[in-house]
Amino acid sequence: MRLIHELVLSFRTNAINPETTHLFEKQLQQRLRELGRLITQWAYNSLEPTAVDPLPKHVVFQNNLHTRLNRKTPQNAWTLFGQITLRRVGYRPTDKTPEPTIFPLAMALGLTQGASPALAERVGICLAEAGMTQKRTLERLRYDHNVGWGVKKLREVGATLASQMAPHRQDVQVEQLLTWLQQADASRGRHNPLLCVGRDGVTLGMRYQGACSFEVASTATVSVLDRRGKRLGTVYLAYVPESRQKTMSVALTKLLEEVLRRYSGGSLRLGYVTDAGDNETSYYEKTLEGMLHPRTGERLKWIRVVDYYHVSQRVWTMAETLFGKCQRGISWAKKMLKLLLKPGGANRVLHSAAAFRDQSRLRGKVLVEFEKAYGYIRDRMAYLHYAEYRRVGLPCGSGVTEAACKTVYAQRLKLSGMRWKRVGAQVILDLRVVLLSGVWDAIYQRVLQSQEQPHVRTQCPSGKQRARIGL
Repeated sequence: MRLIHELVLSFRTNAINPETTHLFEKQLQQRLRELGRLITQWAYNSLEPTAVDPLPKHVVFQNNLHTRLNRKTPQNAWTLFGQITLRRVGYRPTDKTPEPTIFPLAMALGLTQGASPALAERVGICLAEAGMTQKRTLERLRYDHNVGWGVKKLREVGATLASQMAPHRQDVQVEQLLTWLQQADASRGRHNPLLCVGRDGVTLGMRYQGACSFEVASTATVSVLDRRGKRLGTVYLAYVPESRQKTMSVALTKLLEEVLRRYSGGSLRLGYVTDAGDNETSYYEKTLEGMLHPRTGERLKWIRVVDYYHVSQRVWTMAETLFGKCQRGISWAKKMLKLLLKPGGANRVLHSAAAFRDQSRLRGKVLVEFEKAYGYIRDRMAYLHYAEYRRVGLPCGSGVTEAACKTVYAQRLKLSGMRWKRVGAQVILDLRVVLLSGVWDAIYQRVLQSQEQPHVRTQCPSGKQRARIGL
């Protein structure tokens, strides 16, 4: 405090200008942080008595008896105020098994790879934020918290935090969706609330044994729309590239089933709005189309919508193959896009396109491109009733899911030159979807509450007592 007082006096006696004000605040911040570091170090070390003898001789952790060591040992720990030295006593397994020594004080403080809970949370949020890299995260930790870590320590803390949060993610996301559904059920409007699901693939640069390749990762969104069609919120899922995206399908299905099992409100509509990619179509045909209600056993009715904007791309392709890059083609495409939004629009677009195809006598590569675009619309007409979707308040486009490809991946994992290993990419994805879903605080509270603590025993149990309690 004396140093802070001296700093304030020095500031007041010097000329006041922007330069001295800037210097004063930076110096004050440094000294306040140092004061916080000293207070934190003292507070944490004061939780155990200086002498070892007053501490319990034995503790039980994970059904194993541990015996106290005869002296304390120091540990480097990191807090929001910087690095501190924590002196704590260890307990070794009494039966001398190769289990690691435990340190009850460090466990009670909730240290994650030596980082305090507050700093570990800060690290996780930094790693999950858009535009961040390892280098920028380390720079921010050094500047804001005087924590001079390297890449290895950063990765250890991030991976541990992601693994701690993962078991709680589904349950908290379900609770968040149920909260939005309750709000939607209580809203005013013409339509029943909508639980809208989407999924999509996004290319991600991967690195395997020094070689780099681009593979398709997956993301999924589950949104709640109220009776007026207003989106109340969205939760996200994301997984690294995988054949047939099995992990994504399993996780998304479990999330939906749990929401439906626990939802107790009024009538609810179910929508699936995606493009017509292989994985997106396969998930609808193999999972959603035959899904049964987890409580009643009745078959669920999912309304599938093929994204209007992907269909629009095919209309523009047909226009270019039929008319070339000219005003006539642009006019025809614009007319067809408006027609798509009217009753029977897809069928009317195909009739018009077929008529011009017969007149144009397309051949070769141009014909192949036309037929591919034409077939895309023809084969999916059952999911292109946009006039009906708009009438009942269903979204015609998968904009939320398309945006997820940008917010989940492009803004964090697809920055210039980035290439990923599977484990590292999934750590960032696990942290990022929690942050974007708006459930970070709820999940982290569960992480803190679920950390197991040793149970103190004042005396060493006898052989019979140990057998009775399962030790």
